[in-house]
Amino acid sequence: MKHYELKNIIEYLKKFTYINRVRRVENNTIEVSFDRDNSFFFHMTRGESFIYRADSKRPLQGYNAPFDTLLHSLVSASKIINIEVPQKDRVIRFTLAPKSSYKDKRIVLQFEFTGRHTNAILIDDNEFVIEALRHIDADSSFRVIRPGVELLEIPPFDREEIAKEIEDINIYLRQKYVDFEAKKVHGLKKQKLLMVSKKEEKLQKLLDKLDNPETLARDEKKYQNLANIILANLYQIKPYDTKLKTYDFEGNEITIKLPKGVVVNRISEHFFNQAKRTKNRTKNIHIEKENLTTKISFYRNMLYAIEQAKDSHELELLVPKRAKAQRKKEKIKDGELFWIDDYKVLIGRNSKENQALLKIAKSNDLWMHIKDIPSSHLIIKTDKQNLPDSVIEKAAKLCVDFSLTQAGDYVVDYCKRRFVKIQDGSSVEYDKYKSIRVRKEGVEIRK
Repeated sequence: MKHYELKNIIEYLKKFTYINRVRRVENNTIEVSFDRDNSFFFHMTRGESFIYRADSKRPLQGYNAPFDTLLHSLVSASKIINIEVPQKDRVIRFTLAPKSSYKDKRIVLQFEFTGRHTNAILIDDNEFVIEALRHIDADSSFRVIRPGVELLEIPPFDREEIAKEIEDINIYLRQKYVDFEAKKVHGLKKQKLLMVSKKEEKLQKLLDKLDNPETLARDEKKYQNLANIILANLYQIKPYDTKLKTYDFEGNEITIKLPKGVVVNRISEHFFNQAKRTKNRTKNIHIEKENLTTKISFYRNMLYAIEQAKDSHELELLVPKRAKAQRKKEKIKDGELFWIDDYKVLIGRNSKENQALLKIAKSNDLWMHIKDIPSSHLIIKTDKQNLPDSVIEKAAKLCVDFSLTQAGDYVVDYCKRRFVKIQDGSSVEYDKYKSIRVRKEGVEIRK
């Protein structure tokens, strides 16, 4: 950010008397809420740090690093003693009196908008670092930032900058958010559409490679015929023969290539087995086709939902990052795996996967399904905990987004898995359920 922007911002912030809450809402973004409901967001990404205003939003994941714990204990519910932009530095420095402090203890929360060394630092009243968003070692900079180390001043830097007066800082900072969010949504959509498109294309290739039932039926008949011809001419075949020249049952000359490594008296059995396998494949090809088709439909629904998403929070819900190490290793065979506020969510992409999820779900897990409409089954792993309403609402939205493309109002029923009784396939009866209404807006019905 420009120095004059920071000067204008602190003049506005000086009207507030306390910070009621501070928390990290994204990896590099800290929300500071002044006097109850005035949220300012400090976006501390290296090279593009800035401040914006927006409505408070629940973080997509919990942050429990030492820096986050200290932010909560020292800064939340603290009284503002002073706010300043020292010298010509691109720094905002909050001097605070923590609620939990005794006597006249003071701490400083310092936001540094300094290019590659952008940081948020908690400092004690002796100018020693308590904790920081980023630790910086001596091999990266002469200015070491680690707990217990004295914080050196930023070297003076003379920059030519025309001072400007920002007429309405509220409008200015909200526009910063609008511009940032539009850019972020555009990038996320591009990234996530590509990711899901690859999954859809992979399944489509498998579908395109599926054998034609009519071709399989002809092959079955051919193998049966070859097996019978071999049986009728077994006496002619020598152990070292690689092919058999003879006549079929209609008197036509035929040459049969003999399988390698198969003893003579088992050659007919070899062709009968091929005929049997081809027959089974013919019987089951429609199941494989339906399985692939429904999975493709699932990912197309996901693509439509991504295209229609209005903000980055919604996009992260639809196709979340795998931020935690244990999530990277975790995969499921039947269904799609999601995380909502650190709760594991499983979604079936077709009837077969819906059945599989019902079998692996534990009795206290939460089950979801769109009322009176064929849809994906959704399981939230609860570990016997009571689920927050926000998790249920987000999960219900996923259930609708990945099952349908038509806009409208839908009712999603949910209950504990133990109250769901499997009837036939993935058809179920359920009891002791609750319902939640989900509105799906602005999605075109596509052909």
